[in-house]
Amino acid sequence: MRFYDRKEELDKLQEINSLSQQTARMAVITGRRRIGKTSLVLKAYENEVMLYFFVSRKTEAELCRDFMEEITEKLHLPVLGTPTRFADIFTYLMQLAKTRHIILMIDEFQEFRRVNNSIFSDMQKIWDIHKTDAKINLILCGSIYHLMTELFVDSKEPLYGRQTDFIKVEPFMPSVLKEILADHHPHYTHDDLLALYIATGGVAKYVELLMDSNIHTKDDILQSVVAKNSLFIYEGKSMLIEEFGKDYGRYFDMLTLISTGHNTRSDMETMLQCELSGYLCRLENDYGLIVKNRPMLSASQGKNVRYAINDQFIRLWFRFIYKHNAMIEANAYAQLADVVRRDYPTYSGRALEEYFRCKMREEGKYSQIGSWWDRKGENEIDIIAVDNTSHTITFFEVKRQEQAIDLSILRAKAEKFMETTGRYSKYRKEYKGLSMEDM
Repeated sequence: MRFYDRKEELDKLQEINSLSQQTARMAVITGRRRIGKTSLVLKAYENEVMLYFFVSRKTEAELCRDFMEEITEKLHLPVLGTPTRFADIFTYLMQLAKTRHIILMIDEFQEFRRVNNSIFSDMQKIWDIHKTDAKINLILCGSIYHLMTELFVDSKEPLYGRQTDFIKVEPFMPSVLKEILADHHPHYTHDDLLALYIATGGVAKYVELLMDSNIHTKDDILQSVVAKNSLFIYEGKSMLIEEFGKDYGRYFDMLTLISTGHNTRSDMETMLQCELSGYLCRLENDYGLIVKNRPMLSASQGKNVRYAINDQFIRLWFRFIYKHNAMIEANAYAQLADVVRRDYPTYSGRALEEYFRCKMREEGKYSQIGSWWDRKGENEIDIIAVDNTSHTITFFEVKRQEQAIDLSILRAKAEKFMETTGRYSKYRKEYKGLSMEDM
């Protein structure tokens, strides 16, 4: 699959490289695993000489040997000695950058913590000593989200505040998914597009795996997710255990509940028989895996909160793969595929709402986008979009099929919203239905 999108990120990386020819730059690039961070940097500097250090789980001495080979090959410099400490290599490069411009990318940077935690404090000292005169473009990439953010946001960490640039690589937006699918399957259906969105969440590597395997249709996409030996079967667990460590069991239980609709704190605490506020806080703020949703215009400290997994693939993985792990262990992949086909219409209806919210955010036409429900759960509006420029508020009902939309019911719910919130009384009100035909 060819390289798609990322124009803003590519422009930013080019700008950083230009600035680094005058003064040292330290760019931090984060984003969930397989989102395309490495491909982004390689694309941005495909016409430049760039040192690429990958931090694998080796000893520090072994890594240094790999890094010195990269320096010799790319910079054509003689190797003097055999350094066994990364600090010595980094010092050498920072000093060298005083005489020539250097681009250095360190991939899976957070893994230095497993290798030798003192590397971070060593880098801080070396950076502070040499950065004024060094012409270096230092790119630090990592896929363990909470570790990468902690390294540069936590004031107790040695590299706190050292970064000059911060780029978070996000999933592909709906327009990019449509472009990719059109290139590979020009006669795709709306169901094909929705299935691609649900299965991949716009994560570049997942999209690439499907497209390069000629998997383009809804049925083929869903089958590939639960097929024996599919990458998707084990992806969620391997990715999240790295994030959570030994406490992953409790987090997995919570994410499974959220994925199946048990999305309030009280509901989860009742089912798991324990207090969860700390876990929920870490899932939201440290790991960035859930979001806290409140009815539009409700108080920020209100208790009417629903939690949602903000990664489409992770949501799918917990709903269909982790929940039915017993089937996988029993080699009952055909039965698992039957479960997916049976539950997909209902599941995809909820995902369609998020697709349209994502599409609206991409288009940038609205000042505020949200949803609303009352405390009793009797009235719920799928999407509310406010345009403060035109003083318009639009209420949307989302259904898979257009004929299932009833705007008279939507109007009645909107009246309840207006009564409850007491806002936007002078705004022009619009009522619209969104179905798969509008994707």
